[in-house]
Amino acid sequence: MRSRRKIAAVIGAALAPVIAVSLPASSASAHGYISNPPSRQAQCAAGTVSCGEIKYEPQSVEGPKGLSSCSGGNSRFAELDDDSKGWAVTNVNSTTQFQWTLTARHSTSTWQYYAGGQKIAEFDDGGAQPGATVTHDVNFGGLSGKQKVLAVWNIADTANAFYACIDVNVGG
Repeated sequence: MRSRRKIAAVIGAALAPVIAVSLPASSASAHGYISNPPSRQAQCAAGTVSCGEIKYEPQSVEGPKGLSSCSGGNSRFAELDDDSKGWAVTNVNSTTQFQWTLTARHSTSTWQYYAGGQKIAEFDDGGAQPGATVTHDVNFGGLSGKQKVLAVWNIADTANAFYACIDVNVGG
């Protein structure tokens, strides 16, 4: 009886690493959002606007690259796409700093900013790994008044990006 237990323990110990390595890897969680001016998910986390699950994980708006939605195509966060939800609008100058708060730092290809149906800025990081915060000076060009800015953090080594929408009043 003792020898059977011993053999079973040895076999179990030998198979455990093989089983662990052969299990599918879990997908990466999203890890960043615009904290200043406050993005929609930052407003949810602060309780400025009543929201669902995003309140507890503002850094989790991740989806495939190339989307144009505030939710990153994630149905769990679809309320971020609702322009009538009462989002606080921040008055900004024609050139404004946008600060990302990163809870996990991924190698980055580009950071992109869209407003008024056009790309207004792009910053190429060439695969570099950012720090805990990243700040970009974005020029709105000829845009003024109320704008919804879509900010996109494109990850260098995956097919995904992180998304954030910020409601601003340029020149307000």
